[in-house]
Amino acid sequence: MSLTIAQNLQQATEKLKPSSDSARLDAEILLAHVLKKDRIYFLTWPEELVSQPYQAAYLELLERRAGGEPIAYITEVQAFWSLQLKVTPDTLIPRPDTEILVQEALNLLHEDMNYTIVDLGSGSGAITLAIAVERPHCHILGVDQSKQAVQVATENANQLALHNVTFQQGDWLSDVADSSLDMVVSNPPYVAENDPHMSEGDVRFEPTSALLAGPEGLAAYEKILPEAKRCLKQKAWLLLEHGYDQQNKLLELMQQHGFKETRGVRDYGGQTRVVIGRI
Repeated sequence: MSLTIAQNLQQATEKLKPSSDSARLDAEILLAHVLKKDRIYFLTWPEELVSQPYQAAYLELLERRAGGEPIAYITEVQAFWSLQLKVTPDTLIPRPDTEILVQEALNLLHEDMNYTIVDLGSGSGAITLAIAVERPHCHILGVDQSKQAVQVATENANQLALHNVTFQQGDWLSDVADSSLDMVVSNPPYVAENDPHMSEGDVRFEPTSALLAGPEGLAAYEKILPEAKRCLKQKAWLLLEHGYDQQNKLLELMQQHGFKETRGVRDYGGQTRVVIGRI
């Protein structure tokens, strides 16, 4: 028997409550995805019947969400900055707090200058593409070790019709020439291997290679810092996202590698989130 939109949402919300803190929102997003409608449509037409094929598809997605699978992987879409990006289990799900890294980068990039920038561990391309949209005169290279992630990021760039970005598979800055960059940005893996949070929430479904970084979560930074020092021009900037308890150690590592004017930036929730320094 077909149910109305309102009935579907009510039943879905009850189904998701045991496994989600945002059950109603999840229910609406998934139904909007199935019906290819905006959520506002549900307020206007709550009594509209949902046909059986759509209802069956909806139930299938609800089962996945009830099992803990992130909404972004189910819909293959995640909002970041001003963009709607494709994401898959081959990429991390971009978080709002990473927008702090983008904002700090933009603060250092004059609008009319033609800078060369590299985004390390680019994943879905979120950071690369957000900077590219706001600074069209710059060229941004996104580097990721995952071939699949590079394919997703390239699809996103094509969908956005951005021509000032390139994505390539690689090992950090190993393919980049000395003293050739105006900025390096990165949200690298920074979770310690024994971190108990790896068994909770969305990260259970995300690629561990994009999350784990040695016993202290610092392995990626220890590779990036000397390479960034080699590749950055004089007075050029390095911006790194990090975990909530890593700022002091990371600032110390930056200073040991010769970076000056180092400082930390907090995210929207007040947590230490980004460190900045320049050669």
